[in-house]
Amino acid sequence: MAVSGDGGQRSAPGPDRTAGPGEHLLNVLLDRAREFAPPLIAPLVAEAVAGLGGREPALLLQDYGQSVLVPLPGGGLAEGPPLPIADSAAGEAFLRGTTVEVPQDDGMRVYLPLLDGGDEAGVLAFTLDAVDDGARLPLRRLSALVTDLLITRSGYTDLVFQARRLEPMSVAAEIQWSLLPPLSMSVPRVAVAGILEPAYQVAGDSFDYALNGDILHVATLDAMGHGLDAATMATVAVGAYRHARRAGVGLAEIYAFMDRAIAEQFGPDHFVTAQMMRLDTATGHLQWVNAGHPKPLLIRDHAVVERLESATTLPVGFGGEQPVISERELRHGDRVLCFTDGLVEERGASGEQFGEEQLIDWVDRIERSRSGVRATVRALSHALKARRGGHTSDDATLFLIEWR
Repeated sequence: MAVSGDGGQRSAPGPDRTAGPGEHLLNVLLDRAREFAPPLIAPLVAEAVAGLGGREPALLLQDYGQSVLVPLPGGGLAEGPPLPIADSAAGEAFLRGTTVEVPQDDGMRVYLPLLDGGDEAGVLAFTLDAVDDGARLPLRRLSALVTDLLITRSGYTDLVFQARRLEPMSVAAEIQWSLLPPLSMSVPRVAVAGILEPAYQVAGDSFDYALNGDILHVATLDAMGHGLDAATMATVAVGAYRHARRAGVGLAEIYAFMDRAIAEQFGPDHFVTAQMMRLDTATGHLQWVNAGHPKPLLIRDHAVVERLESATTLPVGFGGEQPVISERELRHGDRVLCFTDGLVEERGASGEQFGEEQLIDWVDRIERSRSGVRATVRALSHALKARRGGHTSDDATLFLIEWR
């Protein structure tokens, strides 16, 4: 028996008689999920799908290279080859963030995007005899619950990370991936997305962001060198950036704190190029300090309209003077593309650098599709890599901001 607030007694609440079978199943799943062991993600999801009348369930996770969706192995989940993101129903659900339903001889194959704050954890797929409006709400709730399970339980197990790997990963890349925030975020006022190359060998490049109230904070970083030395320096740079940002100081103070941290830890011959930005998502007021990066590109009406000029600031670690903070008022729908020099300094078979003009040309081509930031960044990264011959000898980062 439970005791009510006025001191009387009342019966413990029983099952919700008004809930339909789908909602009741989700309630049971939610109760069970609180204490289940992380390796049991697969059978728990398979059981939930079966309870909704589904069959052949699959949990599809994006690989680190963002090329395919890889099935998560486990009891009750369907296995199979990876599915291409660029040309599959699962990939369409993933890129658009919307449910995709494909008629089949034995029913309807449903692909549910697993969304977490605009970031995409993957896709849940299964087959139903039929889908109607009454079934779609429980399906959306199931996808939300599975997303939460994947995100929260992946911190307790390596199964999700192992499934996403299609190639051996270097120790430096392992460090960098562990530092990253979610690759994308989408909220009513702003959306962001980033990507790193080469996914399994990246060392010195990184990015970070945070939305604190109305202010979006963004940093892209490129530590000198390669391998573990670069990854270690990038780790210190990201840590110093987060520490200063969370202290509530301005861009100039953030730059100075990072500069001291790198100089004191690694000495005068080491540096990290960086770009630090603050965007007021209520007004569109953008501020930034460019410490050695290529100029960001301003995209308006789906075309690059200019490079964002800024005063010269030394890379962090060189003991630069007080940086000059550049400012710009964005218009609704404007996008700002930040990138590191590895993207444009790569040389093709002819020996010529890829260059910013080719980058701008490709941005304009891909922007014509009017895709969301996540799909745009992915498409741009893959197109540029293919144009450069399918390889990247240096780390390369793309980070795209859209003010809504």
